[in-house]
Amino acid sequence: MLLSWIERRRLRVANLMGFLACAVMIAAAYYMQYGMGLEPCPLCIFQRGATLGMGLGFLLALLHGPKSWGRYLYGLLIAAFAGLGVALAGRHIWLQSLPPDQVPACGPGLDYMLSTFPFMDALRMTLEGSGECAEVDLVLGLSLPVWTLMAFIIVGLYGLWVNFKRRERAIWL
Repeated sequence: MLLSWIERRRLRVANLMGFLACAVMIAAAYYMQYGMGLEPCPLCIFQRGATLGMGLGFLLALLHGPKSWGRYLYGLLIAAFAGLGVALAGRHIWLQSLPPDQVPACGPGLDYMLSTFPFMDALRMTLEGSGECAEVDLVLGLSLPVWTLMAFIIVGLYGLWVNFKRRERAIWL
């Protein structure tokens, strides 16, 4: 009984750390937008959504503190949003690696697309990319999508590890 309480407490603290990592990612994105004046492209906005989804998974696991199969459910939720983020960041990196003559033309803003077109059409147009998605802003020598790709991989694997880890068994002598 005591071990179960300690394990659940550790799981909650670990999920709190994952939630805080996602909060730092979102805070950094808003700092870059409003503090540094970097305007996010549509793919950046969708990557923020994936980060919010991961953070929500960590927060739900933190608040619920599941005993058994719920841990796996939360781990899969976190991994699904991390996988989405990896795919979006990978697409963004690919667009940035295109030669200048192959970069798609700048399209309408995300707000306009979402208000004018059905969601799936707006998503398709966003994934096709536009000129603003191909602009490269470097932070410490790497582009922002490379940083977010690494963050999605690390935080997503952390979420799986924390929520899929087997419980420790105490040996009482």
